[in-house]
Amino acid sequence: MRTFLIAGNWKMNAGPTDAAKLAKEMVAKWEGKTFKSEALLCPPFISIPAVQAAFKGTAFQTGAQNVSNQDNGAYTGEISTSMLKDAGCTYAIIGHSERREYFVENDELIAQKTKKTIDDGLKAILCVGELLEERKSGKQEEVVKKQVNAVLNHLGKDVSDQFVIAYEPVWAIGTGETASPEQAQEMHKFIRSLVENSWGKASADKVRILYGGSMKPDNAKELLSMPDVDGGLIGGASLKADSYSEILDTAESI
Repeated sequence: MRTFLIAGNWKMNAGPTDAAKLAKEMVAKWEGKTFKSEALLCPPFISIPAVQAAFKGTAFQTGAQNVSNQDNGAYTGEISTSMLKDAGCTYAIIGHSERREYFVENDELIAQKTKKTIDDGLKAILCVGELLEERKSGKQEEVVKKQVNAVLNHLGKDVSDQFVIAYEPVWAIGTGETASPEQAQEMHKFIRSLVENSWGKASADKVRILYGGSMKPDNAKELLSMPDVDGGLIGGASLKADSYSEILDTAESI
């Protein structure tokens, strides 16, 4: 059975001071408790050490919002996998829709980043998803298939435990709109079928597929109850200890 992964993406919010405070608030809410789900928070690079320090000795994990496809060297402004590991990260988010749109990251670069992340001992959360106009024109499966297969072609089925996919209907990110549980399940099932076509059923059954389109406390139970929804990649709701903890608590109850 796949373990829920409740991953918070803080985006460009919370410098070291605010990040440490928020991380400590989250730890306090779970003091003396354990959880069977994986709890992951991904702060900005500059705040990773502060969050990692707050999480020390707990089951909370720290991840990164992006990573370079290059090793250490003359790549000004980039962050390498070795740096992230040294800082205590266990995961890296790759190919978020904002990276694709604002920083023009293409499928080939995202595939390279994903492979390097896994090869270097971190777990990768690959983000895929369609724009509103692509959904309206019925091209959502075509778009997602291209994004997923571009990465699967660079990986082997033996990495299924280190590879997570986050489905982000781009039209539901930060808009207040959310895909219905049925829409989410339909796409997650389709994504799993793509993995199965490449890697076989046993490996496809291990890959966790997160929902990443405005998951909040009031819709988390419906979404997480879907058979192919294995957690959430949470934006705004992860910037408050109460709402993130409520989503984590919901995952624990399922």
